Amino acid sequence: MNVFQMRDKLKSRLKHLDVKFSYDREEETLRIYRADNHKGVTVKLQSIVAKYKEQKEDIVDEIVYYVEEAISQMGGTALEDLDDIKVMPVMRAPSFQKENNEGTPFIYEEHTAETLTYYALDLGKSYRLIDEDMLKELQITKQQLKEMALFNVRKLDNPYKTDEVKGNIFYFVNSNDGYDASRILNTRFLNEFEQQCEGEMLVAIPHQDVLIIADIRNKTGYDVMAHLTMEFFTKGLVPITSLSFGYEQGHLEPIFILGKNNKQKRNPNVIQRLEATRQKYNNKDQK
Repeated sequence: MNVFQMRDKLKSRLKHLDVKFSYDREEETLRIYRADNHKGVTVKLQSIVAKYKEQKEDIVDEIVYYVEEAISQMGGTALEDLDDIKVMPVMRAPSFQKENNEGTPFIYEEHTAETLTYYALDLGKSYRLIDEDMLKELQITKQQLKEMALFNVRKLDNPYKTDEVKGNIFYFVNSNDGYDASRILNTRFLNEFEQQCEGEMLVAIPHQDVLIIADIRNKTGYDVMAHLTMEFFTKGLVPITSLSFGYEQGHLEPIFILGKNNKQKRNPNVIQRLEATRQKYNNKDQK
């Protein structure tokens, strides 16, 4: 599979939509936009091709779903027509675009040196990032937007699954609601884990649809965490960061885990276990 074949595959899968396509050969991107108002999305074909080698049609299904939802929400529905306006925080990498395709800046702020917090209008099966024009339509300030978003993320249920690897405990928040990584902003939730951790508490948001919390009890745990975050990071539709964060009393500190146990990193059985864990908890119904 190459970028041209992926381009044609996506065009074929999306031909039922009233959209147009524009291929940028130099950037290897495909822009899909509405025929009526020219609003749309741009996908990077090379990154999809790379993921296709392992995920096959699953990654194509994800992209098609994402495009369908995005295009359907770009029909110009006025905010005042929505009965229940709900705003939520979403996490992004510092390299994420700072404005929409029309050049209007998004509303965002720095979360850590490795992460940014954007704000989104929840639309049920998807969400729409809030830009400055939308903020004016909502008739609220940035501070009010932030407070509303944090309040809403604290109201979410926080289901998680637990796994133990080499004596270290890993918790995976993967609720399929599109805001799993956003739960890193819920300090009360993180504090509950901190109280029960016997070792060092690490937190990771490799992509928007997973939050990993780890109770690291020995040196091997750091290598395991590094492998897990990288695996999720490379498989995520919207990757955020492959780094982990040390957590202590509400403070997040980005850390870079150096390999201290080279034998552990070369052990194929451990690598297979990590991949099985990622596959078990990875979200395939992203927003």
